Amino acid sequence: LAYLDVFLRLGAAVLSGADIGFDREIRDKPAGLRTITLVSLGSAVFVLTALDSGAVDASSRVIQGIVTGVGFLGAGTIIHGRTEESVRGLTTAASVWLAAAIGIACGLAHWPLVLIASVFGLLVLALEGIESRIKAAFK
Repeated sequence: LAYLDVFLRLGAAVLSGADIGFDREIRDKPAGLRTITLVSLGSAVFVLTALDSGAVDASSRVIQGIVTGVGFLGAGTIIHGRTEESVRGLTTAASVWLAAAIGIACGLAHWPLVLIASVFGLLVLALEGIESRIKAAFK
């Protein structure tokens, strides 16, 4: 891969991850701007490394490893309270998972997928205010 192509792919991963991380940061969640940005960037680096290796199945194996590894990272953001209703951090864990997926898409240069997933992810995260109003209306 040319250096410009690598720069664009990694830059897109940083920007996409930062978009999601910024939402988590301003809401004071366990994984914020830097964490989620690094997950997205790291995912893109792993994919680019596999692509550059020339091995036929390397990308598939790397993606499988990312998905597994990020699951553990996301699990670290989940906090259990005394009751099932007091579980917190699930949305942040899902955000970490999404950032990894977007980083993979950046590494593979699937630009429409990167853009659409980032926009939809931010829209879903913006539903937090609406979600609380819906809960209040049905209580």
